[in-house]
Amino acid sequence: MEFFSDLVQYGYLRNALTACVLSGLACGLVGTYVVCRRMVFLAGGITHASFGGLGIAFYLGTNPIAGALVFAVLSALGIEWAGSRGRIREDSAIGIIWSVGMAVGALFMSLRPGYTSGDLSAYLFGSIVTVIDSDVRGLALLTLLLVGGALVWLRPVMYVAFDRDFSRSRGIPTRIISYLMAALVAVTIVLSIRIMGIVLLISLLTMPVVIVNTLSRSYRTIALAAPLVAVAGNVAGLVASYRFDVPSGAAIIFTLTLTLVMVKLLTLCRKKPGAAA
Repeated sequence: MEFFSDLVQYGYLRNALTACVLSGLACGLVGTYVVCRRMVFLAGGITHASFGGLGIAFYLGTNPIAGALVFAVLSALGIEWAGSRGRIREDSAIGIIWSVGMAVGALFMSLRPGYTSGDLSAYLFGSIVTVIDSDVRGLALLTLLLVGGALVWLRPVMYVAFDRDFSRSRGIPTRIISYLMAALVAVTIVLSIRIMGIVLLISLLTMPVVIVNTLSRSYRTIALAAPLVAVAGNVAGLVASYRFDVPSGAAIIFTLTLTLVMVKLLTLCRKKPGAAA
């Protein structure tokens, strides 16, 4: 295929493919925790809050990903702190952070000299061809950290994801794990922005997990298989976007959606003979 032959020639395409693999692994691992703990709305809030950091960084002329990273991590920790302390309902805190982050980003982007709406498209909807070497290195470091953490801390994280009270009774440091996972969710989101964009990224955290969860209820199985599904969806979407000249984020979402529909239909077909018997 033309895509694979062009990999040898174009460095940006190799970066894009590597980023697809790494972000798939990272989002699959983190997404398992996000979905099982039912904090998808929190992930959406962090994703959109990071736009505030992007806007400030653009205004100051600094690295926009670094600005988004700081803003996202602080937002995630703030939401977790507000929810655990009971100062404000978690869903209310998420809604506030979500809207304030977007407003701050829009304000500072509009104040930036020479601002055009086209400056936002790569971050709102993704532009995988803009992935650079530093993005790949950051994703590689994050993926290694997540894989190593999963090998050592999978059981405690699983307990916290399903039942924090039970985890606390077993002596598991639930608060530390909750804060750490919130920060990791934020970092994973920001480092994957160039692949999917702020608007579309939440699907990469949830769809692979839902696909595997349709076939298995085991947390370990989901944590192992969801990253592989995410990687396959990312790579297939990248190839499709290159072949048909469409946005990579949209192609990845359609690929994962089609996979989910097929898996759902497969499970329904398997249940029908048993139900009839």
